[in-house]
Parts: sequence; structure tokens; C-alpha cells
Amino acid sequence: MAQTRRQFFARSALAGFGLAAFGAAPDVVPTPWRNWSGHLSATPAGRFSPASDEELAAILARSTTPFRPVGAGHSFSPLVPTDGHLIALDRLSGLIAHDPANLRATFGGGTRLSDVGAQLGAIGQAMSILPDIDRQTLAGATATATHGTGIEFPCLSGYVTDLRLITPSGEVLDLDAEDERFGAAQVSLGALGVVTRMTIQNRSPYRLKARNWAQPIEDVLATFDESAAAHRHFEMFPLTHSNYALVLAIDETTEPVNNPPPDPEESAAFAAAMAAWASLPPRERLPLIDGMAAQIGETSAVDDSYKILSNIRNGRFNEMEYSVPVEAGADCLREVLRTIIDNEVDVVFPLEYRYVRRDDTWIGMSAGDHDHAAISVHRMAGADFQPLFDLVEPIFWRYDGRPHWGKVHSLGARELRALYPRFDDFRSLRRELDPERRLLNPHLQKVFGEPT
Repeated sequence: MAQTRRQFFARSALAGFGLAAFGAAPDVVPTPWRNWSGHLSATPAGRFSPASDEELAAILARSTTPFRPVGAGHSFSPLVPTDGHLIALDRLSGLIAHDPANLRATFGGGTRLSDVGAQLGAIGQAMSILPDIDRQTLAGATATATHGTGIEFPCLSGYVTDLRLITPSGEVLDLDAEDERFGAAQVSLGALGVVTRMTIQNRSPYRLKARNWAQPIEDVLATFDESAAAHRHFEMFPLTHSNYALVLAIDETTEPVNNPPPDPEESAAFAAAMAAWASLPPRERLPLIDGMAAQIGETSAVDDSYKILSNIRNGRFNEMEYSVPVEAGADCLREVLRTIIDNEVDVVFPLEYRYVRRDDTWIGMSAGDHDHAAISVHRMAGADFQPLFDLVEPIFWRYDGRPHWGKVHSLGARELRALYPRFDDFRSLRRELDPERRLLNPHLQKVFGEPT
């Protein structure tokens, strides 16, 4: 009798690895877990780190325990916390195969973005877009529709051409654009199964030049559309309690690499400036911040694309991000900034404002027919972010905002289904692939309206 792929994987793994109830030599002791910012924590019953798709399929096929996949733990929303088991993707990582003719490469889902650039460079490829932080795994970044900057660039998920999804029953699904379920699996919140590998559409290696300067917020907004069209990447970081923003423009270049390491004195000076701002009551900060911002000169750096697009962030924080239709972006940003001033919110962390291209995923932030403006609000790790986020989140709702799945938000199924035409389709597929609701934790129960 012919075997299905799932049966083959499960039986081969059980025979080859000698699995007991959960797999070969599993770590089933309670293992504390914390996310990158330190805000979220859990004590799962155990943690599994399979070394192959076969081993993972066998673990899931034999288990009835709730579980959550985990990558780098960089999400600020509680996608991971569980008292069931964690499936860690660390050993399902690295370059698996590549297609030099079509400039595509297949990676394990646990591959860190910080490792992708050099590995692609060695085979004559480069990713078209990256987010500005390099800690995430590919599976985690695509599952949450993580994106970079630029009106011509969709989120990372938009560059995935095919992927492998292992469902809670251990069934192995190889999906591409020919499969109607592919758009759901591209941005899945880890709620359909575990994505163990994916193929990325890339391009030839290229070099970028980043330029930074300070400019009045209203001046930047007045020509933001033109600037976004003129530059490969264009964004700004409005300074709270100020009329100024830090501005970043990035373009392709053939100039030689010129990217010296950060100047410790410059970093210390900026930290001292922020400390000086924070020492004043919010209502008194504007003259000081504007005066200092007006003195900031332009700086630039040139390097390989991945070294410009993605960075190491040593200062940890928590973040809320919503996307709103592009045409509403400037007004929404103004209202957020005005609300922070009017309520004298004691925050010095800059906001972030950028454009993201629409995509064909089912529940990505920019899914559908319209490009979006993404607006991010932050608080340093350790600070109480809830009052600030509670204050600004209703502003995003008034502009039909959609939450970034990896960032803090409070929406549930009732509100979300009104924002995504295919939300109910996703929920139906989720129940089909996970009828026992093993992938749900309290956060996802709320998101999908599926109480256990």
C-alpha cells in the first residue's frame, strides 16, 4: 500500500530515532522562556529541538499535547507563551539548496536573518528587502508579516515562493502559489503548523548608501510621497515632544564600501542628549530637542545591502505598530504625536514612519489592494508601555489600522475579521489543520475567537 508523505516521515523517524511518546531524548522538564525584550515569559512543560523534518513530523504525530513553535522570541505580542511544549527551530536552519538561474535559495525556517546575508553572498545572491533588526528567524519574521521599508517592497513573506508546513497531526505540506492555501501559510502566526523551510526569491548582490539627517516633521511629510518614490527606501523617526524627525534615505550605489563602526563618543553623546531630554518635564522639552536636532549634520554609510538594511539593536524595547492606508498615514501620525504632547506622555523614544507595498497574503498587514503606511511607537524595555500604547491604539483604529502581528495590540477576532476580507477563510483553514486546537495559546484564542 502506498504511503503518504506524512506516514513515511512519521514511520521512518519512529524507527530511526527510537522515539517514545514525544521523540528521541526530549527535554521534557519545565524550561523557562523569555522573549527578546524580557516582557513576556512562560514555563513550558518541555522544549523540543528537532534536527529534521522527519523527526518533527514524528513528534507531532505521536503527541496530543498543546505546543507553540518558537524562533528568536523577538515578537512583543504573546504568540509564544504556553504551558504546553515549545518546538524550537534552531537546528532547522541554514542554507539547504539554491537555484543560481532563478536566484532563489531555500533555507531552514530557524535561520537567523543575521546569517542569511553572508550565506547568500557566497552563492551570488542577496535578499531584496530586510527589516531593520536582524535577530529574527525566517519562519518567525514571515509568520508575522515582518517588513522593511519602501513603497516598492512588500513584507518578507511576499518573497517566499514555496514553503514546507508540518501540521499538528504530523502531515507534511509542501505549498507554493499553485496551492490555494499558500497565501495563508505565508503569514500564519504559527497557527497552522510549523514552517520548517522556505524558498526565497532573491536578486544579485548589490551595494547601498544610507544617508541620515534631521529635518522638521512637517517639511518631511509635505514631500513624503515624492521622497518615497525617489529613493529605494525612505523613512523618518519623529522625535516626541519636538518638531523634528531623524530622516533616513537609502539608495543603490557603486561607491566603495565606507561603513566605519559606530563612534562610541557619538553614541554616548546621543544617550546623554536623550537623558537630558528625559530630565525635563515633557511640556518643557520642545525647545531643547528642536535646538539640538537643528544642529545634526548629514551622515552616510556605504556597504553590502544586508549590512545597511538590517542592524544589531543592543537597546531593547517594546513596540506597538499599526499599518494604515497610505493616504491616511500623515494624518494618523500627526494625531499620535499631538496626543503624546497633549497628554504630556513621558517618552523620548522616537516613532517610526514608513511605507510598505501591498501583498497577496491572507492576513498580512498590507494584504489586499492598497499600500500601507506603518507607524511604530516604542518604550524602552523595563518601562511600563501600557499607558502609552492604550492611549495611541484607538487612534490607529480610527484610521482602519491593522496591527503588526509581532507587536503589542489588543484586538480580537471580532475587530480583526472586519479588517481582513480573508480572515474567516484563514480561521476555517486553521480549524481544518488543527481540529484539536493544539496550536492555540490564550493570545491566539482571542485573535481567532476559538476558546478551548
